[in-house]
Amino acid sequence: MTTRRECLTLAATAGAVWALGPRLVAAQQSGPLITRPIPSTGERLPIIGLGSSTSFSQAAGQDDTEAVRSVLAKMIELGGKVFDTAPGYGASEQVAGKIVKEIDTKHEIFWATKLNAAGWGGRTADPKAARAQVAASFDRLGRDKIDLIQVHNLADLDGQFPILRELKQQGRVRYIGTTSTFKGQYDVLERFMKSTNDCDFIGIDYSVDNLSAEERILPLAQEKKIAVLGYMPTGRTRLFQRVKGQEVPGWARELGAETWAQFFLKFAASHPAITVVTPATSKPEHMVDNMGAAHGRLPTEAERKRMVDFIAKLPG
Repeated sequence: MTTRRECLTLAATAGAVWALGPRLVAAQQSGPLITRPIPSTGERLPIIGLGSSTSFSQAAGQDDTEAVRSVLAKMIELGGKVFDTAPGYGASEQVAGKIVKEIDTKHEIFWATKLNAAGWGGRTADPKAARAQVAASFDRLGRDKIDLIQVHNLADLDGQFPILRELKQQGRVRYIGTTSTFKGQYDVLERFMKSTNDCDFIGIDYSVDNLSAEERILPLAQEKKIAVLGYMPTGRTRLFQRVKGQEVPGWARELGAETWAQFFLKFAASHPAITVVTPATSKPEHMVDNMGAAHGRLPTEAERKRMVDFIAKLPG
């Protein structure tokens, strides 16, 4: 039986989504969902997914299952597939896994999680603890196979990546890789990418005002045929604060960016090395807005430069 709280939540969600509906319909009419191939296999994924840090993690931690359920369901409804999580994102993996089981969409979602039994600070991971963490991820999702597991922020790659390699050889993990959201780690990431031939994915932060990955990491990913998950395409809330009070420029609407979220996501997704952009949200109306960036077209190189220049001239 649906509770009064759930009815109110659904009503509020419907109203917010309806308000964005015309924009999404217009975008969908201008073309199908944009997808990109995973270089190692050719499997195609929609360019917009869902991350589970920040606001999503907060909702999960507060046991706001209605918010988590509605945003996951909205992503699937609109054609999204990639859900990026981690044991370190509070209750995100646990709560999302429970809901995915309940709504029976576990075979539609491309489930990407992480491994970090080493913790932070460059410690060595206990192999038993690492395997236990992976086992917990399998249990939370209720699957025999997980789509992607990445070593979180390069933590003890020598100890943890071989565990992922073994799981992939056993057929329990489809893709493996590593992540880094710290520019100071890029030298280590670059050496790892150059030294291994079985890294399928990396995850890295990239946005219109954070282009450092363009220097070496993204070109190397293209050269090595490594897929890239783009993290923090809005700089968490930094970019929204920067454009507060500003209208989306008319020339950006010509490429289908009707909102600032779509502006930021289309920019991040338009780099040819980026496979999927995974902004975090706990609000279904924001998920609708985000998925609008996967329709229409992506900016050209000249338009990308114009976007960078526009943001760079704003205060902050």
